[in-house]
Amino acid sequence: MSCLEAKKPPLFISEPLTKDTVSQSLSLLNGILKSCYGPAGRLKQLHNGVGGYVCTTSQSSAIFSRLSVSHPVLRVLTASVQNHISRFSDCGLFTAILCCSMIENFKSLNIATWTVIKISKHLLSVCMDYLKSEACGCRVSVDFSSLETLLCLVRSVLRSKPACMLNKPEVEHLTALILKAFLFTVPCHVETNAVLGKCVIVPVKGRRVVDSTVLPGLLIETPEIQLAKPLTVKRSCSNMIKMALFCVSLSGDLFSAEEGTITVHHGISLEKSELNRLLNVGKQLVNDEVGLVVCQKVIHPSLKQYLEENHVMAVDRAGLSLMEPLSWMTGSKPIASVHLLSPSCYGSLKDVRIESFASKRFVHLIPNDTVVCSLILCNRNETAWDELKRACETAEHVLQLTIKEPLALLGGGCTETHLASYIRHKSCSLPTSSFKDLDCSRTQYQLVADGFCRSLESVACSLNHDDGEILTDMVYGHCWFVPSGFPSVSNWSDLVSKCGCGINGNTENLNWRLLQGQFGSPITQGCPKDPTGKVADFLTLDCFAAKCSGLQVALETANMILDLSYVIEDQN
Repeated sequence: MSCLEAKKPPLFISEPLTKDTVSQSLSLLNGILKSCYGPAGRLKQLHNGVGGYVCTTSQSSAIFSRLSVSHPVLRVLTASVQNHISRFSDCGLFTAILCCSMIENFKSLNIATWTVIKISKHLLSVCMDYLKSEACGCRVSVDFSSLETLLCLVRSVLRSKPACMLNKPEVEHLTALILKAFLFTVPCHVETNAVLGKCVIVPVKGRRVVDSTVLPGLLIETPEIQLAKPLTVKRSCSNMIKMALFCVSLSGDLFSAEEGTITVHHGISLEKSELNRLLNVGKQLVNDEVGLVVCQKVIHPSLKQYLEENHVMAVDRAGLSLMEPLSWMTGSKPIASVHLLSPSCYGSLKDVRIESFASKRFVHLIPNDTVVCSLILCNRNETAWDELKRACETAEHVLQLTIKEPLALLGGGCTETHLASYIRHKSCSLPTSSFKDLDCSRTQYQLVADGFCRSLESVACSLNHDDGEILTDMVYGHCWFVPSGFPSVSNWSDLVSKCGCGINGNTENLNWRLLQGQFGSPITQGCPKDPTGKVADFLTLDCFAAKCSGLQVALETANMILDLSYVIEDQN
């Protein structure tokens, strides 16, 4: 008889943030994330310690999905960031770095936690009101009648992913392709409940990035198809190709033992009976003038041969992932049973072609109205392709969010430093009644506000990985990067040409200060809302919805972690 182990009592950890292990873990996590941030971010290799796939990345979605953390405090932080990434795809590193910096800065204040939380919530509301106001100086409107701002958004996403290993011509080529693919998914006829279409990424590894292209419709890989063989597909009287979409297997497989017991009369062949039933389905498809049959699973060779003899093209093994876009694109309803074949389930196509790309062969389904497209995505190796795929999906999601809320924020650290300047300015001019409402003193408010601003500025500083100085100006509150190797007493005007986002040039006396300083000065003029001139063509922009959400998630998560009094762990 085995010995029974006595149940252990739960482990109570009081004030977890005061423990060295938690502080060291947060500091380590913050350092790892900061080193990944921005176009010059350092790459990370993640693997599970027992071999297997190694992921080389600097993207938050890949890092947080593979990063294993053990302490409950860190799990709260990573879960919050992962939830943000699942909803917005972008600004994951921004959210995590800002959260870690807020915890560090607020924890160092000799102020009651509840007071810090109340003041920081007020500061967040000031930020959000400013970002959503017309007077906001770090926000630009996105005009969908002009492509320039949209191109800047996509370009900014691609440039911030160094593991994609893209040069400038490749970035420009992919930027145009991603935007073109997105525009394919926007419906031509806007209805009350308009739904965006879908861009399906087709992998081609081992080819040049500039070989990537986008095609309207869907590509289904068919290795067995012969290019030399002429393509003859039956058309209906309206010159359209009628299509049937099956999500059930047409292989003629018999019942498995798990599905129950069947009784078979003597002399009856189940195989022949099943094949005859499939051929009857084929006859009905031919009689209904169907020209294309696409099956998620396998089509029996005899049925496929019968269909082809009657000029009906048969494509099998399409896979589950293509069922939804195929249904959207053609209007066909997936057929789940060979016993219930209704003409109302059929869809239609404009044309079907055979395409060859690299060593792969595809059936190209061309729709009447393009709401689904295929992005043939190429890169030199598997690692770079995986990273590029994530970047393209993020860029597409950013465009989808922007069409709902046509705004963008200035990137390159400029929104963070501009917001910090604005908060410092507002905190100096806050009326006495506000301190009474918050039940705090002016000194407490300004200390928390300074910690809030230094947290924002630390995110901007994380973009610099070469030990150069980082400046902000007193006029626009933007971020400026000085190349490494120059002393701190240099004449800054001689060393910088454009701010981080690219909207401002060094054309006037901007009164610089180092970002490491304790207190900043109020901005005396808002930055231009509508960029003019050639600089506007190459702005660094961030997704408005994603960054606003990241700011809120970072502060709310930091406040929740600061408010933790106990961690209770089950030891059994």
